[in-house]
Amino acid sequence: MAVPVQAQGAPPLPSGSITPEKMREGIDLDINGERFRHTGDPQMPLLWYLRDVLQLTGTKYAGEHGSGNGADLVLINGKLTPATGVTLEDLHGGKEGKTDKVPKVVTVEGLADATGKLHPLQQAFIDEDAIGCGYCTPGWLMAGKDLLDRKRNPSDDDIDQLPNLCRCGCQTRVRRAIKRAASVIGGTK
Repeated sequence: MAVPVQAQGAPPLPSGSITPEKMREGIDLDINGERFRHTGDPQMPLLWYLRDVLQLTGTKYAGEHGSGNGADLVLINGKLTPATGVTLEDLHGGKEGKTDKVPKVVTVEGLADATGKLHPLQQAFIDEDAIGCGYCTPGWLMAGKDLLDRKRNPSDDDIDQLPNLCRCGCQTRVRRAIKRAASVIGGTK
């Protein structure tokens, strides 16, 4: 049986030859272990790229340039950073020029492992019921991960210094969750 060249009702096939285009210039990013290339406005804030382009909606708007509740926190090359205060151009080397290093961005969606197993901090937030309305939770998780990466056994004061705000009053449960995760990560639980 012969395969038809063109399905009935389909647009006509192009005439002549098809010439492939060169790869577009853009800003390369590694987000949660996947490679992306942004070819749009270099002044786009990272937050809007994550939410509007990639549909990674865990990271929330937290006010201009990170002045809000910390809900927009992500890790960029291992450093806790507000996603509202960083443009894609900044990640590409800014005004100093292009960099060949591909920035590694981790969002709350990237905390679980490849099999979907939750990070111990995510599980601790569930176990301690450290989620009120949920708006600030992604930022708490990212700030908590950053803290646990730096200090395996953080004190109450260390946790209280995190740049997050919960208007639902979950700070006590958040503190317990971070300490629970620290005990799991440290192997004492």
